[in-house]
Amino acid sequence: MRLLPTLLAGAILAATATAAPVQAADKLVVLLDWFVNPDHGPLIVAEELGLYAEQGLEVELIAPADPNDPPKLVAAGKADIAISYQPQLHLQVAAGLPLVRFGTLVATPLNTLTVLADGPIKTLADLKGRKVGFSVAGTEEATLGAMLRTVGLTIADVELVNVNFSLSPSLISGQVDAVIGAYRNFELNQMDIVGRPGRAFYVEEHGVPPFDQLIYVAHRERSDDPRLARFLDATERAVQYIINHPDEAWKLFVKNNPEVDDELNRRAWRDTLPRFALRPGALDIRRYERMAAFMIEAGLISALPPADTYAITVR
Repeated sequence: MRLLPTLLAGAILAATATAAPVQAADKLVVLLDWFVNPDHGPLIVAEELGLYAEQGLEVELIAPADPNDPPKLVAAGKADIAISYQPQLHLQVAAGLPLVRFGTLVATPLNTLTVLADGPIKTLADLKGRKVGFSVAGTEEATLGAMLRTVGLTIADVELVNVNFSLSPSLISGQVDAVIGAYRNFELNQMDIVGRPGRAFYVEEHGVPPFDQLIYVAHRERSDDPRLARFLDATERAVQYIINHPDEAWKLFVKNNPEVDDELNRRAWRDTLPRFALRPGALDIRRYERMAAFMIEAGLISALPPADTYAITVR
């Protein structure tokens, strides 16, 4: 496996064009959603254990320069698989991108609304008149709005501040009173490490339907590609190994990624393990129907095709 630091569509096309026919048939270009982190544990461990090779696959993982690019490049036929997010899939399908979810990587929400543990916000109702930091317009505002409605508040009752992905620093510095979109396996650990622990309000406990945080997406016209099922078989075995041997799996994870071998990522690894999909190929179609209804009600999209047209299983 060769992990590239940035996403270059031209390089992907060049690599595909120069590969030998047999190699090209078994090669998979997988675009990550962000830089390598513990969320990607099953993919890294599957490679290190030789599980992809056992399935006759050569998997190339590529970290994006822009996290918005991977699904678009898959939709354009410039890569085979992208790691993405269930809520974003609904938006992308509504926008006409020919994408399908064929597997799950992280099977629970990770995002939260986070406040300082020793701060004035004890309940969601305490957010009235306060500043709330966000990074991604649209989905995070809809999530926040749903959470506020559970205590009789609306978006108009808070002041939204775009903190541009500087979630925990903006909270610790007092720029905002809360942040929406902080990950329970990262920002909470980050805050604890610097001595400013946070308290999380979990989105799925406050008005937002449960969803798959990270999913595998492919082009709709390639949904019957037999390489996809082989890819899931390998990652499923990797998850089993990670759950059974977490310490050994961590060593494999950092073996060729020394930049993540630090306290924050060790803690995040521990907290992410129980959230990996034990059956990555399994599909709960109701989960996709509920999220579609939530996003339509929130005004993020006007309509969607039936969920089983963009959330599928592969054989």
